[in-house]
Amino acid sequence: MEALAGVSKQGIRERIWDYMESHDLADFPRPVHHRIPNFKSKKTLLVPTPRLRTGLFNKITPPPGATKDILRKCATSQGVRNFSIPLGLDSNVLVDLIVVGSVAVSEKGWRIGKGEGYADLEYAMMVSMGAVHEGTPVVTIVHDCQVVDIPEALLEDHDLTVDYIITPTRVIATGCVRPKPTGIIWSKVSCEMLTKIPVLRNLREREKRAGKDVTLQAETGSQHLAPSTIRRP
Repeated sequence: MEALAGVSKQGIRERIWDYMESHDLADFPRPVHHRIPNFKSKKTLLVPTPRLRTGLFNKITPPPGATKDILRKCATSQGVRNFSIPLGLDSNVLVDLIVVGSVAVSEKGWRIGKGEGYADLEYAMMVSMGAVHEGTPVVTIVHDCQVVDIPEALLEDHDLTVDYIITPTRVIATGCVRPKPTGIIWSKVSCEMLTKIPVLRNLREREKRAGKDVTLQAETGSQHLAPSTIRRP
């Protein structure tokens, strides 16, 4: 549900993007419109492979003695290509904490991304490969201006919620009890999606061998990633 009595997810996105641009709040890259706003981080992270083209995770491994300039480059798409190693579905990785980007988020844990659905799909795939479980905390790091009221009626079943919101001035424990995705509904996945995301094909083969129903949707038109591909309890 994208609209409700004049309030929509896209309207909230545009309001946040406009405010952050006009107040010079976001880090590179700019302009911030149609992006998840960036902020500095000094942690070692597993990052989702850009648009899941070559895998699910990449582990960034800066070279020994890396300068601040190199560390900054490690956080860019070029850095992912030059200073990371891919982790496949069989890497047996266990993720202790998920940091997800947001355009807007509410104190109740409702989250709005940039509208492409990759975060929801990535989370569902992590569940399917056993990298996360229902108790894995989901955190989002945002500017204070991005914490806004979001009508609950705008939430859909595929939407990933967050447990903690970190801003420059606050740490918010949302106490959200809304179930998170528990896997992928393959009957909602198109052949086009499978073609674009090789790791999704591998995951489908794995679940097929495990005896799960992995029948794809019949139609082959262009699909918006994730909104109907997520399974809930």
